[in-house]
Amino acid sequence: MTSASLAERLDGLLFFPVTAYGPDGALDLEIYRAHIRAGIDAGAGAVFACCGTGEFHALTPEEFHDCVVVAVEEAAGRVPVVAGAGYGTALAIQYAKLAERAGADGLLAMPPYLVVADQEGLIRHYSALAGATGLDIIVYQRDNAVLAPDSVARLAKVPGIIGLKDGIGDLDLMQRVVSAVRADAPDEGFRYFNGLPTAELTGLAYRGIGVTLYSSAVFCFVPEVALAFHKALMTGDDETANKLLDGFYRPLVELRNQGRGYAVSLVKAGVRLRGLDVGEVRPPLSEPSPAHVKELAELIERGMALVGEADGDADKDKDGNGDGNGEAR
Repeated sequence: MTSASLAERLDGLLFFPVTAYGPDGALDLEIYRAHIRAGIDAGAGAVFACCGTGEFHALTPEEFHDCVVVAVEEAAGRVPVVAGAGYGTALAIQYAKLAERAGADGLLAMPPYLVVADQEGLIRHYSALAGATGLDIIVYQRDNAVLAPDSVARLAKVPGIIGLKDGIGDLDLMQRVVSAVRADAPDEGFRYFNGLPTAELTGLAYRGIGVTLYSSAVFCFVPEVALAFHKALMTGDDETANKLLDGFYRPLVELRNQGRGYAVSLVKAGVRLRGLDVGEVRPPLSEPSPAHVKELAELIERGMALVGEADGDADKDKDGNGDGNGEAR
């Protein structure tokens, strides 16, 4: 834990690790530890443990606590650790207390379970969660928890609620949210990030409304590609960003859309393909087909080749042998 607030510390690529299971389906904390360590060493800006990609829905409270402890130990204060919290208000508070006990820096508040609440009910839910924990909270907007701009502005004024993760993808709504918070809660330092599956696909569009933080599932299994895209996005290198979008991210999204639950199971398959056996997904999710895993392996190779091409172009520019202004040797 550091003296800086979570809002101040959130930066770079947001790493959403998968949760590792052994052959018997039980939690494998040593493999999980290795996965967390590899992500931080690769350059993750934050670790979001036991969230959507981490199969929060499939973990017991005890497993959840143990995973967050491991993430906190591996982070060792280098990057913030944010843990998932969900279900109804009472259970979300219990998970918040478990995360706090484990040493997390914040919470990602996932949508309430099953019910479709009105705006007042959602505000009461997230406000109650904020009031029950000392951890900073990011509200995850998706599915049955879609917030109106004035509702987000109200939440931005609630002590402890520091940001919004958008899993809807409605840019008109997000622009109005940003505008409403800027007008009604300008001094709150409220943060936003793109939380769509394979968020890189919409990264250029979100950047246009000032949202540059995003969650990267790709970082779990091809950090080289994820980091190359992030660098291109942040430096305005749209040529490289578009090459990666066209050659890797768009085909990946098209593959992901061929199976239910692939936003999680395909990511775990990717981690296994890169050499770390994190096991299979737990029910009710199921594994991708062998043909889709083969296609994923080919995509990983293509993505790595594109990164190599981008690095080669950058070297040429530095040496003055490309289109850049480098000094010729």
